[in-house]
Amino acid sequence: MVVLEAPPVRDTRRVSVAVAAAGVSSFALLYAPQPVLPQLAAGFRLDPGSASLTIGVATGALAVAVLPVAWLAGRVGRRRVIVWSVLASVIIGLLLPLAPSFSVLLVMRAVQGVAVAGFAGVAAAYLADAVGTARLPAAVGAMIAGNSVGGMLGRLGAGFAAGPMGWHGALLAVAVLSLLCALFAALTLPHDRAPEPGSEALGRAAGAPESGSQVPGRGSPGAGPVRRARLGAGLVGPFTVGALATGAFVALYNAAGFRLAAPPLSLAPAAASLVFLSYAMGTASSAAAGRLAARLGWTKALVTALAVTVAGSVLTAHTSLPLIATGFAVLTAGFFAAHAIANAWVAAEAPPSARGRAAGVYTLCYYLGSGLGGTVGGVVYGHAGWAWLIGLTSAWLTLAVLAVLMTRRSK
Repeated sequence: MVVLEAPPVRDTRRVSVAVAAAGVSSFALLYAPQPVLPQLAAGFRLDPGSASLTIGVATGALAVAVLPVAWLAGRVGRRRVIVWSVLASVIIGLLLPLAPSFSVLLVMRAVQGVAVAGFAGVAAAYLADAVGTARLPAAVGAMIAGNSVGGMLGRLGAGFAAGPMGWHGALLAVAVLSLLCALFAALTLPHDRAPEPGSEALGRAAGAPESGSQVPGRGSPGAGPVRRARLGAGLVGPFTVGALATGAFVALYNAAGFRLAAPPLSLAPAAASLVFLSYAMGTASSAAAGRLAARLGWTKALVTALAVTVAGSVLTAHTSLPLIATGFAVLTAGFFAAHAIANAWVAAEAPPSARGRAAGVYTLCYYLGSGLGGTVGGVVYGHAGWAWLIGLTSAWLTLAVLAVLMTRRSK
């Protein structure tokens, strides 16, 4: 067996920083429209559900494209696909403010989602090839941090720029920031290193959701067909969490801008965008999720995290702004912990020969849930209000809990 020589630490840092910059660029662009959905709705005369399509079509297109793009990267090179991805998504971001109609805007967002899939579906596999297994956890951690920071910066930047510049200027400001990060990544990202023949890296299609963690699997290659036959049943729980919990989370944040801008709160866009500072709680909770899972086990840890998410969402039903802010902080911490545990569960339970495919399916569920759940949630909020939205998302989270408990019994 041929063993790859580990790259120098300096080269590993270069790879990690470049991939983190690409993550900042990609996820800032992907979620930049979220805080300006009320302005988009006013500008194009839309209801909240229709405005939420601005997020839904992009994440939905990403979900559909992530596996085909990962397959393409295996043929043309992962670095090339990542560079194409970040540059194409930035170019579309710079053109978004020029969209003459909402229909054109949606088409552009769908294309942008496909472009972002080139990073989301390839980055983890690129890191596995570039830094080797010994330094992979630190490199993946840097990538996840970049993804999370990018999502938060895109939302905060657009929210603060929307007041003086409108939604056009807000999206342009985020695109300029992303352009700087994308150029840095394109200029510093090292070329692919050839992976070990027959290694998992050759077939890996692991995605890179906005936040979360992945741990080495505990599966044994000797499990063979029996283990592969159990793959579907053993991962129903985390796959369901990826779809339903993400749908609930995105639905609440898509509608948050409308709720905070409406009476009696009537917050300005910049003030309303401060709700996205709650993502800092998500970064901390995802880092702590591994310790929670080690102490309680997969099932109890995941159920606990989902219960915290429900509790936080219920807190937001109050009309007091401090309680609403607390609720968003709690539900964000709960969701990202659940996402990290579910992601790690997939990595741990899938057999080595199918781990890349399982991670790709989880990514597919994650972004399909984001696109569909966020859009449906916007429709419910627009027609029935915040209390009904909390009821809907709590029902989704409860179904996710039931799926986790049923998966435990089937294992």
